[in-house]
Amino acid sequence: MELSPPPKGLEAAYASLFTTGSLSFLHELISTFDEEMEQILQLRVSRKAHLDLSGDLPNFLESTAHIRADPDWRVLPVPTRLQKRHVDIGDMAPCDTQRFVRALQSPAQGIQVDFDDGNCPTFPNQIKGIHNVILAVNNQLPGVPHISQAPVLMLRPRAWNMVEHNMLVEGKEAPGPLFDFGLLMYHCGRTLLENQSGPFFYLSKVESLMESRLWNNIFVWTQQKLGLPLGCIKATVLIENVLATFEMEEILYELREHSAGLNCGIWDYSASFVNKFGYRRDFLLPDRSKYVNMEKRFLRSYLDLLVQTCHRRGALATGGMAALLLPQSQHADSYSKVLAAVERLKLLEINAGVDGFMVYDMNLIKPMQKLFERHSEGDNQLHQLRGDVSVTPEDLLSMPSGGVTLHGLKYNIAVGVLFINAWLSGKGHFFYRGQVEDSATAEISRSQVWQWIRHQARLEDDGRVVSRRLVTELTKELRTELGLFCRSGRSTQRLHTAADMFLEVVLKRHFPEFITSYLNLDHTFLSSHCLGEEEEEAEAAVEPSRGRSKL
Repeated sequence: MELSPPPKGLEAAYASLFTTGSLSFLHELISTFDEEMEQILQLRVSRKAHLDLSGDLPNFLESTAHIRADPDWRVLPVPTRLQKRHVDIGDMAPCDTQRFVRALQSPAQGIQVDFDDGNCPTFPNQIKGIHNVILAVNNQLPGVPHISQAPVLMLRPRAWNMVEHNMLVEGKEAPGPLFDFGLLMYHCGRTLLENQSGPFFYLSKVESLMESRLWNNIFVWTQQKLGLPLGCIKATVLIENVLATFEMEEILYELREHSAGLNCGIWDYSASFVNKFGYRRDFLLPDRSKYVNMEKRFLRSYLDLLVQTCHRRGALATGGMAALLLPQSQHADSYSKVLAAVERLKLLEINAGVDGFMVYDMNLIKPMQKLFERHSEGDNQLHQLRGDVSVTPEDLLSMPSGGVTLHGLKYNIAVGVLFINAWLSGKGHFFYRGQVEDSATAEISRSQVWQWIRHQARLEDDGRVVSRRLVTELTKELRTELGLFCRSGRSTQRLHTAADMFLEVVLKRHFPEFITSYLNLDHTFLSSHCLGEEEEEAEAAVEPSRGRSKL
């Protein structure tokens, strides 16, 4: 095993993470499951190739019909601390110590401790984030409640597509999710269990029952290796891919001893349609800012089916994250409008039967908890079996009608460029026009721009074709506009680099599967963090405090 040296200023945290015992555990964990993980990734490639070559569409599996038809099986009941999951804090990158502490002091039921969508996985960020979790679990963060009383930690390791460049195991870079999961379990698993507060996980980007089977095998192996009781690990699977929607019962079945339920979100899921079917004109996804929301047939069907599937099997169903940010002043004219907008969208999820959802803004926690209490009964809605729901493949694959607007095109370009800019500065999310943006919104943004160029979509505004030239011109305009707010030559250069990288992604002949994979493997990202970029440069010039855009 080879490990990079500690980043400057994190020597003590590094030494506490990478002990002889933890390194031995990581080596054995990764070497045990590396081959099976590679097979999973190859199966993804094979499945995508089959869809492209055959023109087939996904359907519920005939080979597992007996699992869906069996009315008797259930997941094991979740522990007491997971019975009530009304409001979790989302996009919580734990390397942000100040925000992490605030979250632990908050009245939220849980915290999505995010090493994935809302986090930029630089080596310093991973070390600092995992170390902060260890401090929280061991009650060593000042002013924070005991771990048994603080919001429950829902630990979210990186997805299968991510690698850890700073650790080589048997000559290969370590899988990002096993690096994160292994360190968290080794250092925190037993303490969380003894305090009846875990270990609980979110699993990102799962696409099939085979992938949930792999995670289950990892859980069983880890519990045996660490001397923990079977079934103590609980995991919520994020259904972020259209293919996974057709295997939700099977995913629960594979994890039935370790399941904490399924989660439903909007943007990664919508982007997966472009990922899997984007070459087909029939799956041209219209302007997300105008025509895509959870009330549309394909998304509402997905939400309803997820709730029905979970509750039928005794599992919890959770909704997505409210990205809107409340104005600082409750007396501002926009305060009530923003709050009403969040309440309307979250009430739709509550009425669909979800057992909880996430917010980014901690000022939304109490209003959303009150909303839940007004419109539901008890700690959860497992009694809502949704017998009224009957979802077909056609429902799940029905694209909403609508076109492309100039506003939507510009917005998608801005989110894509600014996400790359944030990533290059060591951050996994940023604020833009009153809401938080992360890799999920970056995925849908760059996916739509790529698809609109590919299918030569026309703007509703003036009939212009969304062409390479138009997107390039708009990106240059944005770069110039944002450049006015850059505070140094280095931040200006980084913004220019981000704009160039965005154009490279959306103009590629073949669709890059994940923007995070592209960024994580790109030489610009690697070199910038090998040089040890200073913390003050991590603040993008276009990232105003509390989410107010300077544009």
